[in-house]
Amino acid sequence: MSLHLVPVVLCGGSGTRLWPMSREHFPKQLLKLTGEDSLLQATVARVGGLGEQLAEAHVAGVATTNPVVVANESHRFLVAEQLRQTGVDDAQILLEPVGRNTAPAVCLAAEHVVRQFGDGLLLVMPADHVVRDVAAFKRAVASGVPLAQDGFLVTFGVIPNRPETGYGYIRKGQPIGVFGATRIGAFVEKPDEATAQKYLDSKNYLWNSGMFLFLASAWIKAIEATRPDIAQAARMAYTAGRADIDFFRVDKAAFEACPSDSIDYAVMEKVAEGGEHPIGQGVVIPLDVGWSDVGSWESLWEVSDKDADGNAVSGDVFIENTRDSIVMSESRVTAVLGLDHVVVVETSDAVLVAHKDAAQDVKKIVDRMKRAKRVEAISHRRVFRPWGSYEGVDAGERFQVKRIVVKQGAALSLQMHHHRAEHWIVVKGTARVTRGDEVVLLTENQSTYIPLGVVHRLENPGSIPLEIIEVQSGSYLGEDDIVRFEDQYGRDTSKQGK
Repeated sequence: MSLHLVPVVLCGGSGTRLWPMSREHFPKQLLKLTGEDSLLQATVARVGGLGEQLAEAHVAGVATTNPVVVANESHRFLVAEQLRQTGVDDAQILLEPVGRNTAPAVCLAAEHVVRQFGDGLLLVMPADHVVRDVAAFKRAVASGVPLAQDGFLVTFGVIPNRPETGYGYIRKGQPIGVFGATRIGAFVEKPDEATAQKYLDSKNYLWNSGMFLFLASAWIKAIEATRPDIAQAARMAYTAGRADIDFFRVDKAAFEACPSDSIDYAVMEKVAEGGEHPIGQGVVIPLDVGWSDVGSWESLWEVSDKDADGNAVSGDVFIENTRDSIVMSESRVTAVLGLDHVVVVETSDAVLVAHKDAAQDVKKIVDRMKRAKRVEAISHRRVFRPWGSYEGVDAGERFQVKRIVVKQGAALSLQMHHHRAEHWIVVKGTARVTRGDEVVLLTENQSTYIPLGVVHRLENPGSIPLEIIEVQSGSYLGEDDIVRFEDQYGRDTSKQGK
């Protein structure tokens, strides 16, 4: 019987250091920052063909599967849509009701795999990292499979090429196996610059990549020994969970009670050489794959294509006498003149201008905006829903205008409003409109009116996206003035929202 190798993609981060592109409701793993694919899509694509690499490395008895994705429930439809776009229609998406860091997330995946296959190899990968040399990454994974089959907890350490102070490090221990694998000597916190230079010169330290490979049973055994409270809470949350359309929801109350901790702190530090728990001894395999965690604008600049002056540019941008900068424009022309080592990022509702040396502190700005209750801290102007998206165009006293796009075959919930009326004008496509007891079809340049208090629904029965302009008028225009009666996406009708 084959042992299954299951890619486990951790997709729960928020990535506030890449604001204003990355926001709580649309985090960096869903953004197309380094190519045509989002970071999530690139992570899933990275393990495509891994089975062929295992065969080439003469690793027998291991079959690869589609990924298990652990995601925040608020991103579930975005994650599912991005996976569908990459041709992965049958990924298993486990939904976390709240964030509890990486150790509980892996516990959920391990429980899922054990119950589905009896056991399996978990290849744990964050959804928001960049790996340039995919072939080398697959070779490293293949080299780690025999070690993981023997019960070792394998991590991958990136060979450093500079004295980086923004990453944690792994000190190499005694050699084991092939491909440069060693025992994990110790995990080391982010160093100062002088210490980072010593680490680089010694060639005995690796960057902590946050990627792992181990048997589900080995992980469960280890975390039951090191953090039984996490193991028990995650198991209870999974056991009390339920299937919901294409997702699996873990129990909210049980998972909220789960302690928050990372894989490193909860387990890996304790199974290093000299750690508290010798079971499942930790092993690190060196990686030289063009890796980055894209944790800041500086790190995104480092992995981006650049012009002759060292500038990474995207969008409608004009630069002059500017060097070693990153300039990104999303919605309008952006000009930068006579500046070096800067970050300039423009979106439809926010602009960031920073020196690259200070760009790590953008989180402080986001925190201040949250305290000021600014919506720009958490949401873009364009808001995604399972049926499509809407975007604010204009607003004033007692009115606002939105552009709504509905995907083919999709429909908004059957709903009504207590405080506003709506005018709908079809710009492109065909709309099926339920308004009270009547159902009408509208085509381009036709419109309808939804009076206050009337139950209604908007659907797209056509084969192209439906685009409408919605003009709202009334005494209150908040998104919470929506009462749902029916919803084809399984969203709670007791909650408000389109």
